[in-house]
Amino acid sequence: MENNNLYKSRLREKGQITLPNKIRSLLKAKEGDELLFYQDQTGKVVVDRAQMVPPDQAWFWSQRWQKMEREIQSDIDQNRIVQNKNVDEFIAYLNREDA
Repeated sequence: MENNNLYKSRLREKGQITLPNKIRSLLKAKEGDELLFYQDQTGKVVVDRAQMVPPDQAWFWSQRWQKMEREIQSDIDQNRIVQNKNVDEFIAYLNREDA
């Protein structure tokens, strides 16, 4: 194990610890943020910052919406999109004979 990636903290009464500055920076964590602790498949304990989604933005993170976002991004990546300059041009595109 490389010592340059090793950070130490002392466990205090009531289970409190202070995260070293470098770890807080890596997590982009600040005072008041919630942290997640979980055990990965190898048995190691992992610390991560909880990504809290504001209630008014929760729809965007639903499985259905994320699936649609991936589909749209795939269409963009594979150049399966048409851009129109204005509404009239868009309507003409929709009404074209070869559609």
